[in-house]
Amino acid sequence: MKKASKTAKCTLCSKKSVYSNQGTHYCRNHFISYFEMKVYKTIEKYKLIEKGDRVCVAASGGKDSTAALYLVDKYCRKNRIECFALSIDEGIDGYRDVSIDGLRAFCQEHGIKLFEFSFKKLYGQTMDQLRETMLKEHNKRPCSVCGILRRRVLNVESRNLKSTKLVTGHNLDDEAQTFIMNVYQGSMAHNAKMGPISGIKQDTKFVPRIKPLYLVSEAETTLYTKLKGFKLSYHPCPHSDLSFRRFIRGQLSELVKILPNAKYGIVNSFLEILPDLKRKYRCSVELRECETCGEPTTQRKCNACLLEEKIHSKLANDF
Repeated sequence: MKKASKTAKCTLCSKKSVYSNQGTHYCRNHFISYFEMKVYKTIEKYKLIEKGDRVCVAASGGKDSTAALYLVDKYCRKNRIECFALSIDEGIDGYRDVSIDGLRAFCQEHGIKLFEFSFKKLYGQTMDQLRETMLKEHNKRPCSVCGILRRRVLNVESRNLKSTKLVTGHNLDDEAQTFIMNVYQGSMAHNAKMGPISGIKQDTKFVPRIKPLYLVSEAETTLYTKLKGFKLSYHPCPHSDLSFRRFIRGQLSELVKILPNAKYGIVNSFLEILPDLKRKYRCSVELRECETCGEPTTQRKCNACLLEEKIHSKLANDF
């Protein structure tokens, strides 16, 4: 996606263009229609949401999850499907507290029910408190710690709310980055879990995760939320400075300067091989119940419980 030139006109109506890609130009209204139709087609093509579903949207108040929440709520209302939002306050001062305030206002404005949870109440510490301890004493990067704990909360609490689908705001950029990260780390089994619907094996304790923004780019999502006038913060998480993802993101940003549609190429190529990956790794995955919490895992204890042991060990040492 490129910024529209000041002289470019919409391909469909000749109004001032706000978006350009591969010779196609859209004005504000036609871009909004294009974006929304692309998301709805993704939902329909991959059967992400169906009659009888109870849809939970993982919402942070950021641009991606807010766009997903807005469009999924519209889709569900039209099709008479129940939809609500779930937020997690990880405890990142000046970042998550600000975005959640905005999310509360957004949900109130649009009549969306919101359920709220926090790391402080569930784990005893905030991410701000955990950052240095996990990094220095356990060599775990903040994003890794946050991801493990967030995934546990999302699955357990969305299941407790009797959700049949859990919406995340992952977009095309996220998927391209994750695929490359897994390739670099030799983790093709992890890639087999990806796609518009995450996971390899079905399990009654796993709420299927769906990604309506799967085929729209981060830049397109940013433009959409700005054109819609959503009141959002576009600042990155302050803990992401140490993440491997940020490094990969930088590499892909340089690549698209030479090959503008590289991210689309990566994701589309991945989708071609995804069925084979799922077939290959489905047989090798043996799920069991974590001996501590009973959640599905491939090991004796799940990653969240192993992490909690480290957290509780630190709390005990502090007293």
